[in-house]
Amino acid sequence: MTVWIAIGLTAVGCYLVKLLGLLVPAGVLERPLVQRLAALLPVALLAALTAEQTFGAGSGLALDARAAGVAAAAGALALRAPFLVVVGAAVAVTAGVRALGG
Repeated sequence: MTVWIAIGLTAVGCYLVKLLGLLVPAGVLERPLVQRLAALLPVALLAALTAEQTFGAGSGLALDARAAGVAAAAGALALRAPFLVVVGAAVAVTAGVRALGG
């Protein structure tokens, strides 16, 4: 039963946060600082999610095949490769490291 209470409270909390966002005056949203932060926030969140999913292992850090794949993708990006080549390099290196037992 406590799980359903937690789910219900989370749903209500999400709704209230969304409602709060709709109540923000337009003048606040048009400020340059707010616009810059709104443009940078998704990039920061995606970078944090990528780092956590790549290097996180429970409550510690792990350097495994995923880290090699991210390094390969970073190298392809440094060479200004197209997006599909970047993804392909990451997949190939990750699969290769895993196949070699890493």
